[in-house]
Amino acid sequence: MNGILLIDKPAGWTSSDVVAKLRGVLHERRIGHSGTLDPMATGLLVVFVGRGTRAVEFAESHEKRYLASLRPGLVTDTQDVTGTPIGGSPRALSDAELEDALRRFRGEIDQIPPMYSAIKVKGQKLYEIARRGGEVERKPRRVRIAELRLLGRDGEDVLLDVRCSKGTYIRTLCHDIGQALGCGACMSALRRLEAGDFSLEDAYTLEQVQRAADEGRAEELLLPVDRLFAAYPALCLSAAEERRLRVGAALSRPEAAGEYRVYAPDGAFLALGRLRDGDLRSIKSFFEVTT
Repeated sequence: MNGILLIDKPAGWTSSDVVAKLRGVLHERRIGHSGTLDPMATGLLVVFVGRGTRAVEFAESHEKRYLASLRPGLVTDTQDVTGTPIGGSPRALSDAELEDALRRFRGEIDQIPPMYSAIKVKGQKLYEIARRGGEVERKPRRVRIAELRLLGRDGEDVLLDVRCSKGTYIRTLCHDIGQALGCGACMSALRRLEAGDFSLEDAYTLEQVQRAADEGRAEELLLPVDRLFAAYPALCLSAAEERRLRVGAALSRPEAAGEYRVYAPDGAFLALGRLRDGDLRSIKSFFEVTT
């Protein structure tokens, strides 16, 4: 079983919990994902199955899009509503005030990663240090907020549409917007809507995957791995070329230099390849290796 499985992660589950569950449901040890969601967050988790796990590295840099809820007037140690309150001053905010604050966070910005994160400092995860009551200096990280829109209100919360680069902490974005507003804020809810070209609309719940597995049709839920490389042109090999590629040999090809989706004569996706100076070499292979 090889491919990409789009999951609608439920609240209360870690991304690792989802992977562990799927290993049991699909009876496949090789499962990974391309972007962690906090336990309180829900939405799109792009999961790679079988030989497809070799594609994870190509998806990790994808932009993500979120529906985020910001709660003004509340500051917590985790920068979300699951943490301990440590400040904030609730007050009414006009849309004009919110729009002015949001404007400052569009484009490239620097973020200081939250203490409650999995980033390691001297071999220790920050959240492990934070749970012991400690705090360490963190270096700012440059991230890109490609889109940040005010969608409306949900009671006391402010709804935001956020499209951002890899490594962006939406919790920290909410916290920093609160600082700019002068009243403090934290994240109250988060739902991932998109990751690269993948959409939550095409995702399955864990219950749907379990039901499909029980009915012997779980493989029908998988997207082909080459879907990840749809932007690259396709290149089809002869049988002799396929044999050479499978043993790691370079192939002479007349096409223009660049990166290609490489296919066998029967249409099976073999590899992502790079053609340079007439030689085609595999960047990453996706065919099963038999011994």
